[in-house]
Amino acid sequence: MVHQVPLTIITKIKPDSMEQLKRSLELMSKDVGSNAILPFTRFTQVHFARFVVLEESRDLNNQVIQPSLAFSSEIDAPLERYFHDLVDIAGDGLDEIYSHCVGYPSPDDRTRQNRLAYLQAHQVKVQAFYVNTINRTVPQIHQEAKLRDQIEVFADQQQAKWAWIGWNSLKVRQAIPTYLKGERSLSWSLAPVPSPSLVWRLGETIHLIGGLLLILMLGLAFLPFSPIYVAILRRKETQDAQHDRLRLSSKERDELAIREDHVVQNQFSAVGLIKPGFFRITTVRVLLWLVNFTARHIFNHGNLAGVPLLNLDGVDTIHFARWIVIDEGRRVLFMSNYDGSLESYMNDFINKVAWGLNAVFSNGVGYPKTRWLVLDGAKDEQAFKAFLRQRQMVTQVWYTAYPQLTAVNLSNNAALRAGLSKPLNPSETDAWLRRL
Repeated sequence: MVHQVPLTIITKIKPDSMEQLKRSLELMSKDVGSNAILPFTRFTQVHFARFVVLEESRDLNNQVIQPSLAFSSEIDAPLERYFHDLVDIAGDGLDEIYSHCVGYPSPDDRTRQNRLAYLQAHQVKVQAFYVNTINRTVPQIHQEAKLRDQIEVFADQQQAKWAWIGWNSLKVRQAIPTYLKGERSLSWSLAPVPSPSLVWRLGETIHLIGGLLLILMLGLAFLPFSPIYVAILRRKETQDAQHDRLRLSSKERDELAIREDHVVQNQFSAVGLIKPGFFRITTVRVLLWLVNFTARHIFNHGNLAGVPLLNLDGVDTIHFARWIVIDEGRRVLFMSNYDGSLESYMNDFINKVAWGLNAVFSNGVGYPKTRWLVLDGAKDEQAFKAFLRQRQMVTQVWYTAYPQLTAVNLSNNAALRAGLSKPLNPSETDAWLRRL
């Protein structure tokens, strides 16, 4: 069983190469799957990938932050294989992109090993990574989508012939595996998805227990100082400046909008400054560690921040998301892949997990005012949406391996396959058939 991992590579862009780089990226975006530079369809591990140009900016001390190029991918492990595929399949393409970046080997020095070393040297750590459903691979997603299509075709054919007249749901359900057994290309579907290996499960259990013990020990150590932390937090919250809601120009809005709503999924890339001081950067890093821990062990089956026992709905439209502290702790880069429109995406967050947004994003400059870290903030809908739009960046290149499948589609397809290889009672059978 294969789990999913993130790759993020960030490189500084040469001062005189920005326009040439953007032209190359624009060329890629015209045929993102099969372009001649990085033909993503040839990388069978890749769920999503993107290139984003981080334009020149300034920090809170008015110091210049040089422009850089961020390349990210969400892939099926192992990461090492992906690195090697990049240089073996797209070596010349890497040259075309990264020749515009600082430190890339000159034409006379470019070798397979040098390209690989450059990519690995510029990999940055991801502070928090969310996966909708762990251990669901790209090949599995494609297989299960094909399976669903074939079962639907078979069911339509049987209904057209009136073959199932008078049949109850149990008999209909029994007919489907019988059909699949006779189709050599689909017989794999009658076997259950392989379970994670014992070694992987043991490693995850050790990580979970170790993390919980660490949280407990640090929590107990922090408890005597918590009143001081809360007092400092509240003081800073009351002193935070409420920034004006700047409006995007029509050109900026158009450049963002033209890259959205082409398929059932969308991408979002944003970067923002962290409020000054040790207090804020420490809070950000601790909270992102907690986000990463809970995403890895709790919110890993299609429901970000949902708590069924408390009847709290989470967000089920996000495929992957990541948070990265960049520029020596001055900014946070956020990237996600989600279903639906940006408006519905923002509404989901506001209505379901505003407290979580507040906890992390309230440490960013310009975020709507919060109380006690988790209250208010995103509940000011217009201010929150303006905050996100102002920090959103153009994603020059974005690839998805399954552009017509939502996160709910993936879950339904997986459940449909799972129902073929295990006994179901009458009510479970009815529920299973409703997935068709």
